[in-house]
Amino acid sequence: MNIYSENDVTIEEAADTRPILIIPYMWIGDFVRGHSLVRVLNQRWPNRPIDLLTTTLCAPLIDYMPGVRAGIVWDLPRSRLALAKQRALAEKLRARNYGTAIVLPRTWKSAIAPTLAAIPERVGFVGEMRFGLINRWRWGEKALPRMIDKIGALALPDRAVLPTEWPVPQLKVPAEDVSRFRQARGLGQATAVALAPGSVGAAKRWTYYAQAARILAKRGFDVWVVGGPGEKALATEIVTEGGPRVRDLTGNDLRHGILAMAAAQLAISNDSGLMHVAAALGTPTIGIFGPTSPYHWAPLNPLAATVQTRTVVPCQPCHRPICTMNDHRCMREIPASDVVDIAERVLAQAHIGAR
Repeated sequence: MNIYSENDVTIEEAADTRPILIIPYMWIGDFVRGHSLVRVLNQRWPNRPIDLLTTTLCAPLIDYMPGVRAGIVWDLPRSRLALAKQRALAEKLRARNYGTAIVLPRTWKSAIAPTLAAIPERVGFVGEMRFGLINRWRWGEKALPRMIDKIGALALPDRAVLPTEWPVPQLKVPAEDVSRFRQARGLGQATAVALAPGSVGAAKRWTYYAQAARILAKRGFDVWVVGGPGEKALATEIVTEGGPRVRDLTGNDLRHGILAMAAAQLAISNDSGLMHVAAALGTPTIGIFGPTSPYHWAPLNPLAATVQTRTVVPCQPCHRPICTMNDHRCMREIPASDVVDIAERVLAQAHIGAR
């Protein structure tokens, strides 16, 4: 699919070979969704290499993002300006001779290094009085309904009409990497359901992963608990209740989470970064939503199923990290049996059974 007409891209643009730098959002889910921008840029400028600034946490994703030349790993602190680190980053960027920097966050701090590096074209939305830092403005962000429209608009020519369809993110993991991961972890070839119980904000965490793991294991599935070190205690609880077919695959390296989601036949996740990873990999994914809206925050890749409470919770969606009313009903009133039934239906539609 090409979202451009012949009139959108000039001959000079098509021949341009200057590298492009993308400064994405650094949350895992938003970092994955930002791959749509890479695909749009690949279509518009097929001869321009594309690099991504990344944190150490998100860096493993770049190895599985088609169309990305390289990642620049640079951990800037969130709570302070760190001007010395910004200058050092700018020197690194200057050496790569970027022609364009596309700055997704609307913060003043995110545009400092590209400006210090004298990147000629610095594209971004209006925000935080960045006049002088951003020199090619995009307006009307609030009128764009979803993230794919916002980030895609940054790559369009001036005055271009938004397309009705955008390319979605894609993560590609080689089959041999998946095979090696299974062998190294002793996972065997049984049908596996990956559970991602973590999230940023306690309110987005579904209550009954341990019960769901137990039911799935009894029905003949292997169950893997996937997440970071913050989910270790929860994984221990799920494994203890679920029994010997339930494995703790949490760890410090996001790469292991990516490989686990690629190896699983189904993923069940809160609204979290791993939900976006699983969906972008093409693994059938069930997203459980409570305080957040699937319209705004679901992966850009289609979910196999979206689960929400069937009862009316008047404060839903609140988009709050902590429930301040109604005792977390939006998550507590989604029973484990419902999620497991949906999981088996999704697997049956994919002609996958327990083995």
